[in-house]
Amino acid sequence: MGIFESLNQTSDKALDLGEYYSKKTLEYYKLKVFQQLVTSSGMFCKTVLIGGFLFLGLMFFAVSGTLALGQLVGNMILACLLIGVLLLLIGGLIYKFRSAIDSLVIKKLGKQFFD
Repeated sequence: MGIFESLNQTSDKALDLGEYYSKKTLEYYKLKVFQQLVTSSGMFCKTVLIGGFLFLGLMFFAVSGTLALGQLVGNMILACLLIGVLLLLIGGLIYKFRSAIDSLVIKKLGKQFFD
C-alpha cells in the first residue's frame, strides 16, 4: 500500500503544481494584455494629439504661405494653385515612400510589443 499512497501523493502534487502554473499563466496573460492595451491607447492618444496640432500648423502655414505668395505673385488664384501643387507633391513623396514608413513603424512597434 505504501507505493500506491506515494503515487497518489505524487499525482496530487503534480495536479496542484499544474493548477498553480495555469493560474499564474492566466495572470501573466491578463497583465500582458493590459500592458498592450495601455500602450496602444497611449500611442493612439499621443498620435491624435500630436497629429492634430501638426495638421493645424500645416493648415496655418498653407494659408499664410498662400496669402504671402499671392501678394508676391500678384494673383491669389495662382498662389492657391502653386500651394496646392506643392502639397500634392509632398503627398506623392509620402505615398512613394510608404513601404519604408511601414517598415519603420513595424520595427519600432515590434520591439515594444514582442519584448
